[in-house]
Amino acid sequence: MREFVSIHVGGQHPGVGVLLVSRPPTNGLTRQTYRELISAAGELADRTDIATVILFGGHEIFSVGDDVPELRTLNRAEAEAADLLRRDAIDAVAAIPKPTVAAITGYALGAGLSLALAADWRVSGDNAKLGATEILAGLVPGGGGGERLARAIGPARAKEMAFSGRFVDAKEALTLGLIDEMVAPDLVFDAAAAWADRFVDIAPSALAGAKALIDGRLDAGEQAERYGEVFAAGESS
Repeated sequence: MREFVSIHVGGQHPGVGVLLVSRPPTNGLTRQTYRELISAAGELADRTDIATVILFGGHEIFSVGDDVPELRTLNRAEAEAADLLRRDAIDAVAAIPKPTVAAITGYALGAGLSLALAADWRVSGDNAKLGATEILAGLVPGGGGGERLARAIGPARAKEMAFSGRFVDAKEALTLGLIDEMVAPDLVFDAAAAWADRFVDIAPSALAGAKALIDGRLDAGEQAERYGEVFAAGESS
């Protein structure tokens, strides 16, 4: 039973699953939350009734990142273990073999931004604030967050954000490539659902194959094998 992460499917958008992070008031990410994200990502990968996924933190705040008070209770060994867990969780969300879109409301900061960057597409409200803010707590982007940030906006801009910890507004985030679409705050979920709806009826094996090939997690042999799997699925359909 998961306490802070849940999966929902509604009748208004059949085939679209919502991966909801709900840990009020700020959706701070704890070790338990990360474990629940890993569990939910595995379930989403297996569910045949879900073709696409919306990553959502609710209508107020996507996530302010790690629960720093919890981190301060850890010793060094525990902190290193927590970082590996953080990476596993964010990687698990990124590896969901279906199109994923992050619906960003309010704030996506620190590890919350890293989580949003694990999605294939990002929609935010025009009042959203994003940032690699770990340095403000004397920390660094963990769980591979720095690498994801650099892949999204380039190393120089990623370093400037991480060095300063500054907040980036939605307009700048769109220009930088942190988000892909900006809408009015009350339209964020609907815009994400519209994006997800586009791919519901496309062959799941083809979507999964395209995502794996573009994400670059396969070597040449594995790429050819994935191509063959999709080809064979198309022949049998």
